[in-house]
Formats: sequence, C-alpha cells, structure tokens
Amino acid sequence: MKSSHEIDYQIFGEEMQAVRLELDTDETVVAESGSLMMMDGTVEMNTIFGDGSKKSNGIMDKLFSAGKRVLTGERLFMTTYTHRGYGKAHVTFAAPYPGKVIPLDLSQLDHRIICQKDAFLAAAKGVSIGIEFQKRLGVGFFGGEGFIMQKLEGDGMAFVHAGGTVIEKTLLPGETIKVDTGCLVAFTSRIDYNIESVKGIKNAFFGGEGLFLARLSGPGKVWIQSIPFSRLAERIWSSVPSEGGKRRGEGSLLGGLGDLLDGDNRF
Repeated sequence: MKSSHEIDYQIFGEEMQAVRLELDTDETVVAESGSLMMMDGTVEMNTIFGDGSKKSNGIMDKLFSAGKRVLTGERLFMTTYTHRGYGKAHVTFAAPYPGKVIPLDLSQLDHRIICQKDAFLAAAKGVSIGIEFQKRLGVGFFGGEGFIMQKLEGDGMAFVHAGGTVIEKTLLPGETIKVDTGCLVAFTSRIDYNIESVKGIKNAFFGGEGLFLARLSGPGKVWIQSIPFSRLAERIWSSVPSEGGKRRGEGSLLGGLGDLLDGDNRF
C-alpha cells in the first residue's frame, strides 16, 4: 500500500513551465514556500516544520527535518496544500526561472532520488525531503553542490525544476558519462557518482569548462540541464551596465581581450 497521497498532474508551458496538481478530498501536496502560482478556493494552505512525511510525526523529528533544510540552503518552513471540499481541486506551482519541470514517480525509481539542493518544487504528502551527504572527499569539495545534496524518498510523485533544456539518460550497468558539475540535476540511487579533474593543462585553464567534471556510472537514470541557474545569473550580471555605462567586467585586466576570448566581442 502506498504511503504517499496519489495525485494527478499536468505541466503547462515551454520556456517557463508550471505544474498543476489535481487533488481529491483531503489529499495534500507539500511545496517550497514561494512557489505557489494559484489554487482553488477549497484548497487550504498551511505552513509547517519538516516535510509532512510520516517520518516527521514527533516534535523532535520535525525540528530535525527543518534543521536539515537549513543545511541545504532552503527556507526553514515548507507549505502544505490540502483540498477541504468535495470533488476535484487544483493547485498550481510555477518554475522559478526558465527551464523545465521534471515529474518523478518515486515508486518507479527505486523510491529514492538524489538532486541538486535547489531543484525541489513540490511533492505528494508522504514523500520525505531530506539531505544526502557526499561520502567522497573529491565530490564534496569539487562537485559543485558541496557535501550536501537533496534526497527525495517515498512512493509518490515529486517534481523538480531544472534550467533550460533537460535530457534524461538511462545508463546501463558499467556505462559512464561525464557531465559539467553545474549541469547535473538529479540521479537515481544506484548511480555511482564521482568527480574527476580535466586532463591536460590547456584543457583545464583554457577549455572554458572548469577544472572538474562529474563522472556517473550506471545502472540508473540521470537528468541533465542545459543551463544551471548560477551560469544564467552570471551571464545576466555581466551584461548589466555599470555606472560608467559599460558592461560589468569591462575595464578589467583582460578588458576587450577577455571578451574576444570568451566569444562575447561583436564587430
């Protein structure tokens, strides 16, 4: 018997997606604070400690769950949405920046997904939202997400968000791919995750891809985003005019040469 509430959903949009969840009477979903777009009048909103899963019944469990969220850089509170009327009701959550909403049926994914710490959007009540400590020193220091990632456990639906276009890859046993550390969104629990340095001095310093890559080996599934939010924010910030009317970054040590090297110069 499933421990999580069963919910239907529909995803809207292309570049800026939203997900509408359909609730029966007394069904509940849990979401990040600030992700709500709209809800029907019979849906009741409630702010909670913890994640609303059955693992968080006691006050100490709730405090511990909330403390784990602080470690992942998330807000202290989460929000639940419960349908208190009859028939069907809907609640819709919006993506925080351009990209895709990824539906994950945990019952079909070994009941456990590891994802980047800001990826979670919403889930059926009963799904546990926790933390995953990276056991390998190299992954912790150079993995782009540090020692701590998010862990989604249970048998219900969960929804995560990623930037740009999302590619889902299924890796066979022993099959390996290498991914930019910032582009890694999520992977199933049987995936072997490690970090390796880029080989060759020229590749490392002038390749433009950073010093480290994520190495993932099957069996399992991996979700990869085309543009992480940190990269998008960096591009936007570098294009914001400073007080002198120039783009930020102009007038630096490299100046126009730096723009030429990174392909941003226009003739």
